[in-house]
Amino acid sequence: MTLYEIDTKISECIDCETGEIIDFDRLSGLAMEREDKLEGVALWIKNLEATAKAIRVERDVLKARQEQAENRAESLREWLSRALDGGKIETPKVKISFRKSVMVEVDDRLPKKWCSKKIVYTPDKIAIRTAIQNGKKITGAKVVERQNIQIK
Repeated sequence: MTLYEIDTKISECIDCETGEIIDFDRLSGLAMEREDKLEGVALWIKNLEATAKAIRVERDVLKARQEQAENRAESLREWLSRALDGGKIETPKVKISFRKSVMVEVDDRLPKKWCSKKIVYTPDKIAIRTAIQNGKKITGAKVVERQNIQIK
């Protein structure tokens, strides 16, 4: 039975006009069933959150392993480059050669005329909340009170 159906049957156990309980035993059973249903959903949420946490931890472990492998590959690439010193090598399994490329390196002495300007505006939500709570009206912002469920 769904929670909606349970709530409907609970309302059938109470007289709408007087508020008196018509069938106490049935009401008690439905209340327990409703509580079991709510408990089950809360436990399901806890399980999903635990699964998400385990995945997040594993993702972090894999990310560290990925970075380690990438760093090791880059280190070996630099070693191989120094060992070949611009030369070529070709075997049945691998071909190693060099190609020219052009790159601009910039240091701190670069004049500002060669720089582009980037301005990013982000709302300071803490300052906005404080100002609104102190009576200031701010167009485009409001403080909203919410009820956040906690499952322990």
